[in-house]
Amino acid sequence: MLRKSVKTIALMAALAVAAMGATTIPSGTRVTVRTSSQLSSGTAKVGQKFDATLTHDLVVNGKTLAKSGAPVKGKVTFVKTSGRLHEPGEISVRLTSVQIGGKLTPISTNAFRAKGKSHTKSNATKIGGGAAAGALIGGLAGGGKGALIGTAAGAGAGTGVAAATGKEEAVIHAETAFTVSTTQTATVK
Repeated sequence: MLRKSVKTIALMAALAVAAMGATTIPSGTRVTVRTSSQLSSGTAKVGQKFDATLTHDLVVNGKTLAKSGAPVKGKVTFVKTSGRLHEPGEISVRLTSVQIGGKLTPISTNAFRAKGKSHTKSNATKIGGGAAAGALIGGLAGGGKGALIGTAAGAGAGTGVAAATGKEEAVIHAETAFTVSTTQTATVK
């Protein structure tokens, strides 16, 4: 019985010493990074990894855990490619680790999201421009009836141009800086 108590006390003492040496990154800690390469909703895949660097020191309770420029790892967590005439592309990324004291420390963060530009204005210009050009040509060639036919043909051509050129992918460019927050407490060893 005495031997079991001694082992328990020794184990508790070892855990207490280890806990004193461990530092944590609390949930809600803001982390700002700069990406090293470009990520696009047109080419990225869920699970794809990317590299970044800290743009500011990572400081917790007045203690600097990692300096600006420290390596950070992340991954793509959501991708939706752009449609041709609607629905711009979307991409989401999260950070997965930060280098502290020469070791990668796993972290979990909320997502940073990017969305492509809206198609509405671009499509309206292409389709409306095609219709106007068709009406002008049809009117010159065949009067009022030709203008109606030309309008329909021009709108169809404009729609074809919008469909052929209308993808609006979401892009996180190289050197993009963004801030996310940790979603769980992380232990630095």
